[in-house]
Order: sequence, then C-alpha cells, then structure tokens
Amino acid sequence: GVLCLPDSLNLHKDQQRSNKPGEVQMFSQSELRTIEQSLLATRVGSIAELSDLVSRAMHHLQPLNAKQHGNGTPMHQKQGSLYWEPEALYTLCYFMHCPQMEWENPNVEPSKVTLQTERPFIVLPPLMEWIRVAVAHAGHRRSFSVDSDDVRQAARLLLPGVDCEPRQLKIDDCFCASRKLDAVATEAKFKQDLGFRMLNCGRTDLVKQAISLLGPDGINSMSEQGMTPLMYACVRGDEAMVQMLLDAGADLNAEVVSTAHKYPSVHPETRHWTALTFAVLHGHIPVVQLLLDAGAKVEGSLEHGEENYSETPLQLAAAAGNFELVSLLLERGADPMIGTMYRNGISMTPQGDMNSFSQAAAHGHRNVFRKLLAQPEKEKSDILSLEEILAEGTDLPDSAAAPLCASRNSKAKLKALKEAMYHSAEHGYVDVTIDIRSIGVPWTLHTWLESLRTSFQQHRRPLIQCLLKEFKSIQEEEYTEELITQGLPLMFEILKASKNEVISQQLSVIFTHCYGPYPIPKLVEIKRKQTSRLAFFFVLLFVILDPHFLNNKEMSDVTFLVEGRPFYAHRVLLFTASPRFKALLSSKPSSDSTCIEINYVKYPIFQLVMQYLYYGGAESLLIKNNEIMELLSAAKFFQLEALQRHCEIICAKSINTENCVDIYNHAK
Repeated sequence: GVLCLPDSLNLHKDQQRSNKPGEVQMFSQSELRTIEQSLLATRVGSIAELSDLVSRAMHHLQPLNAKQHGNGTPMHQKQGSLYWEPEALYTLCYFMHCPQMEWENPNVEPSKVTLQTERPFIVLPPLMEWIRVAVAHAGHRRSFSVDSDDVRQAARLLLPGVDCEPRQLKIDDCFCASRKLDAVATEAKFKQDLGFRMLNCGRTDLVKQAISLLGPDGINSMSEQGMTPLMYACVRGDEAMVQMLLDAGADLNAEVVSTAHKYPSVHPETRHWTALTFAVLHGHIPVVQLLLDAGAKVEGSLEHGEENYSETPLQLAAAAGNFELVSLLLERGADPMIGTMYRNGISMTPQGDMNSFSQAAAHGHRNVFRKLLAQPEKEKSDILSLEEILAEGTDLPDSAAAPLCASRNSKAKLKALKEAMYHSAEHGYVDVTIDIRSIGVPWTLHTWLESLRTSFQQHRRPLIQCLLKEFKSIQEEEYTEELITQGLPLMFEILKASKNEVISQQLSVIFTHCYGPYPIPKLVEIKRKQTSRLAFFFVLLFVILDPHFLNNKEMSDVTFLVEGRPFYAHRVLLFTASPRFKALLSSKPSSDSTCIEINYVKYPIFQLVMQYLYYGGAESLLIKNNEIMELLSAAKFFQLEALQRHCEIICAKSINTENCVDIYNHAK
C-alpha cells in the first residue's frame, strides 16, 4: 500500500475543519506537503537533515498532542515543550541513516556519493513512528526531553531483529512531575524525592539524613519505579554505598513490585527483580560478590516450586556473555536449568520458557555455553514433579545416551539443550548449534534446515558438507511439510550454486532418499484418438488445411495479438483443438475482425504452438533448448496434452546438473 499519514495527523483535513471566514490559515499548501514529507521520511542522509526533519515534525505534533489530551489528564508536555537531546538525534540517525544518500562534501561540484552496504532491516518505519514511540518512552519517565535510551527502546519495538540493551536507569528517573495530591502527600513526596537524590549522589555521609526523609519504610522505601535505594546503588555499581545501605538494614531480597497502582513508572521488564539482578545486569562484579556474601538469593526472586516469570541473574549474565559473572553465580549454586515463562500480553497462557542455556546460545556466547554445560547437575529429591513424570515416558535417543549421563535429570537437560539448539539455529549461530549437536543432542528438521540455510548464506562449504552428512540422522517422525516447502528448494539452490563434487553427491543421496531410488518411468508420446466420426472429420481437416495457411491473412477469421504483433488463424481448426481455445473463441463474437489478445506467451512460442496445430504433430517442430520450458508452459496453458508430453520427453532426455534446478523450479 501507499505510506500515508493517519487521520489524527492529517494536516489537510485538520486545516479544512478549522477554516472559518476571516481566519488565517496556519500553513500554506506547500508547507503542508513539506511537513507531511517530514513525517513520512524513512531514511536520511546526514545528521543535519534529520535534525531539520525532527524539528519540523515536533513543531507539528506537539500542538496536536495538546488538542487530543484535553480531558484533564496531567501531561508533562503542557508544562513545556519536549525537546530532543543531541545524543538522541545521533542515535536515531544511526538507525535511519542511508549511506546511499550521504554526500561526501555538498559544497564540492559535482558532489560524490559514498556507496556502502545497508543494514538488512526488512521494515523501515517512518519518522512519525520513531517520534511517537520515543516520546511515549520519555513520557513514561516523566521527562521533558527525549534521550538516546528512548530511541533505542523505540528501535526494539520498530525494527525486527534489533537487540538493544535494556534501559540504563538514571538518578533523575525516580522523580515525578507534579500530580493532583494534597499538601501533606505532596510534602511527603518531595521529601522522599530529596532522600533518593541524597542517596544517589554517592555520599555515604548523608545516608542517615536521607533515611529520615524517605518516609515510614525508611531504607526500604520504593520510588515510582518500584525500586529501593539499594537497587539504585547496584545500578550505579557504587560498592561503598551498597555496603553502607546493607549496614543500615536494607533488604537484600526486596523485589520490584508488579502492580502499577501505587508505582506507576515500574518498567514491565524489571518486575520481581532484586538488587542482585540489577547488579548482574550492569556487570558490576564486586557488587555482585558483596551481595552474595551478605546472603542475597542467587536465583533472585524465584521461590522453590513456583513458576518463574522474571529473568534470573544467571540468565542475564549468560545473555550478556559475561563469563566471569556466570562462573561466580554457578559457584554460588545458580541453576542453569531454571527457565523463565513468557506471556503474550493478551492471554494468561505461558508461551514458552528460556533457560540459561537458551540465553547463551541465542546470543552466540560459546564460552559461556560451555561453562554452563560443564556445571555438574544438582541432585534432586525422590519426589518427582509432573514434568519429570511425563519425561520419564520418553526414551533418550541412542545418539544422546552416551554423552549425557543416565540420571533422570538428563531428560530435563536434554529438553533444555534442544531448546538451546533451536534458539542458536534461529539466530544464525551455527557454531553453537554444531557444539550442541556434538554432545549428542538430536537434530530436529527445523533446526537442521535453519543451520543449513545460514551456512549457505555465509558460504561455509565445510559446514554445508557436515550438515548434509547429518541429514540421515534426522528421524523420519520429524519430517513435516517444511521439508517440501523450505528444505527441497534450499537444497536445489545449494546444488545450483555449488561446484563441489562432494556436495553434489551428498545432495543426490538426499534427493534419492526423498523421491525414492526407483528410476522415473519412461514417458511416451500421446497419440490422437479417433473415437468418433467427428474426430475423424478433423483428422481429415488437418490434411485439408495446408501448412501454407499458417499465419496467413488469407481466409483467416480470427487474429491473435501476441506481444503487439498479429498472428492470423482459422476458427474451424482451433475450435476443437482444446477446451482453452474453444473458451477463447466462444467469448468473442464471430466476425471478420475478431481479435484476441494473448498475454504471458512470447511470440516465437505462440508460433510453435500454432505450427504444432497446423502441421498436425510435433515432428516438424524445431525447438531450441532455451525455448523448451516456455513451450511446456504454453502447452499446459492451452491444454494441449500431446504437445505438453512431447516437451516433457525432451526435458527428461536433456536433464543434467546444469539445468536440473531450473526444471525443478519450473515444475514447482
């Protein structure tokens, strides 16, 4: 479709509605077009161009926001104009920058263009979407400016495959704008904000005074983001402040609340996080060690036997690839088998789980994955969970029996490793996938196909050979429609592009396995059947109609227009040649000037079709190699079975490694 502005942002309609007699128009038509182009821009060539576009767009969007929020809801935009910080513009320029539009020096004539490789983003959102999402994140922070983090969070939502780091919590994030509170509540709120400011400045000599300002909960008071002073100190990595807060009685295992009623600015991704989780997220190893020594729970807020809906510290360390942190947490008893359940935001049904193995594999951290794999399994009690009872009914494959130990924990570990194998293949980390396979984890068809596709795209011939050799290890129960729709086209593409004899032989073995070892039955020509007197009459007609009448205007009563060129023919011959010709002729009235346009067929191919009909067979046809596939398509289109079979026989006799992929693609 055409990229256009929504009705809520359409200046043309808004100006038409607001026009009154004697009222001056806000924008001219040229200005309207300029603003609309600014809002719909998807790529920019320089930071100067982006700054100008954002300025124009914000000048238009902020008055609209003021009009649309006239319901008494407190809006920070009403108190002052929202502006973009320079770092935010540079970050947005990174995502919207198009090297093909960058001029090396616009002051030099003629200008030169620098051509580079673009990032493979599938969807390019317009500027109005970037502004809308970034401003929403800034409003969530009660901020008067859009910063670089707001743009990165917008990229996580708007660009597929972009994995930006979580927001870095800042000192000023705990302060709120003025609200409709009474005098007592407002005073208490300002005192609490002042207490957080005193603690966040990093001065340990102000801890006692700050605690007295925080309110009845004291050192464990929570800001609007649901975070305690200890959590903010862990975010900053302030080891001295963390120690001071612990000495003052801070709760080590306090969690970020999950309700937004009392704490409206809680970030959804930080719910149920503890101080240890924040320290791990930001990679502050001394603070993590200090918290663990003080008795912090190594699994964060997770309680034994409960479903987990927030990331554990080990999962965050594994996703970040922090080998030292992963080693420390494993030494303190962290379990890499614990998974996090994810919901889809609409229903309450869990959508799957990600454990530490999956996190490390999905981000391609091989050393971290190997460290997790080397961790000895914990001994479990004699009481089996429902998941373990169901897992007991599944036998381990023979290929996985040797590397994985025989304890009942191995079945849960095998399931976790299968998940990790899936995520590594999905994200294109073939080396991690091969590592997981090397310890005995069986292939699934989808994982194998994704690994093969990535290896082919990266031109890694040894990996392609290794994966093709592994095809026979895939259980036939794994064969799905994906093998036909995705697998075979991919393997034919590899066959077409590869000149390696080993790969060709491996592919031939797979094709034989898929299509069967038996040779293709020999095709025979289809002969005309003379089953009635009418058919016998038309056989005589072929003799009577001399080939001289082929494309001869003399006595012709129908004209075909092919590629803009006329081709003359006779109804009496074509009417019974095939149902397709009969339908074409029946749809046109019988007259001397009947003209039928033929699309999707080239003129030389159509000439061969008509020659076949006028000569009464395919014996006289001179078909070139590059015309056979198009003639086959035309014969099928005009429902000429004998000609179609003749083309199929020619293809079967001439098939080789050079044209087999083209024939396969045509057959699809």
